[in-house]
Amino acid sequence: MRTVDLIQRKRNGEELSPEEIRWLVDSYTRGEIPDYQVAAFLMAVYFQNMTDHEVGAMVDAMIDSGERIDLSSIPGPKVDKHSTGGVGDKTSLIAGPLAAAAGVKVPMLSGRALGHTGGTLDKLESIPGLRTNLSIDEFREVLARVGFAVIGQSESVAPADGKLYALRDATATVESPALIAASIMSKKLAVTLDGLVLDVKVGAGAFMKRQVDARRLAQMMVAIARRRDLRAQALITDMNQPLGRAIGNALEIMEVSQVLLNSGPEDLTQISLELAARMIFLGKITETLEEARDLATRLLVERLGFMKFQEMIAAQGGDPRVLDRFDLLPNAQHSYEIVSPRSGFVAAIDAEEIGRASAMLGAGRKTKEDSIDPAVGVFLEVKVGARVEEGNVLCRIHYNDTEGLQDAIDRIEDAFRISSTEPEPRDLILEVVG
Repeated sequence: MRTVDLIQRKRNGEELSPEEIRWLVDSYTRGEIPDYQVAAFLMAVYFQNMTDHEVGAMVDAMIDSGERIDLSSIPGPKVDKHSTGGVGDKTSLIAGPLAAAAGVKVPMLSGRALGHTGGTLDKLESIPGLRTNLSIDEFREVLARVGFAVIGQSESVAPADGKLYALRDATATVESPALIAASIMSKKLAVTLDGLVLDVKVGAGAFMKRQVDARRLAQMMVAIARRRDLRAQALITDMNQPLGRAIGNALEIMEVSQVLLNSGPEDLTQISLELAARMIFLGKITETLEEARDLATRLLVERLGFMKFQEMIAAQGGDPRVLDRFDLLPNAQHSYEIVSPRSGFVAAIDAEEIGRASAMLGAGRKTKEDSIDPAVGVFLEVKVGARVEEGNVLCRIHYNDTEGLQDAIDRIEDAFRISSTEPEPRDLILEVVG
């Protein structure tokens, strides 16, 4: 086969065979195809999409590029949770510990910052000493002992996704529904699971801007799961404004701690509890979803999720004291306040602009080789619907380097819209698929 022929056919909207997709994935994983050709293929997929058969073939090839993680020897239901990516979305680090505290085994294969969105691995690695590059044996041991463990792609687990994930970020092809579905499901299906809860974001700060596209993506992933006898549900949730108040890696760990102590932002707490409840329900810990919601809430109030997260941090080499002592986390040297230019109501906070500004400060990557500054980011002092007076602080920028600072300030100022009329409240959870 020739790579250029596959690029051309996909550019022209043709369907590739499973054998052709497997050859492309395997060859790229082995380093036999250069980045620039696979970048061209990704762009062709971005514009022409892929059929369900092609996505399924890509998922299989990406799983088979590495080792499958067999967890069948560990007792208890195994349920994972994954988000399609948002701004300020740290729900995995809240829902996971809550579900684990309920008796669910939560084996998470997570990703890094992609485009304007944050990554669970980057957030966790802002905790001093914490390792997400566990060996498979270490991953099993932490999961069996704690009930909650998080790792990323590696040379042994879904290595094809690791390479493609980074290349998508650097080639503006992140938003492709087919590539999102293939990336997420290849990570999830490489692990022994009984259930999977998906959080499909839609709106300004999501890769899916329209609800119809988010629904299609949710249906695609749920169908892939069910064809492999995996219980799955997807929530379609609003991402027009950042979730919670913190955007940036260490800042988000601080907010995770606050939520698990039942003192976090209402929107982040609400969706985290619902995701945890769905995980508990799919794990058959309770007979009904309502019972699962009650259990998740009780675990939050009793701080058992907080304790479970501390256990996981310690088990993966981190310092669990960071959840009580934020001075042990990376903290930026400087801050800058964005103030309201007029009195009125906060009518909108463009989540994508906030995410891009945070990335400019160093919380995200411009190229796949870039490192991340765990300390920087944005903290919102107000949310949509808040009444503000002229000069009130809208948010604080936390930064270490002045490079990119002015561009970030300009983006954040443009992201806030102040209106004379109070906006209508928006639902956070828009739909359930599956």
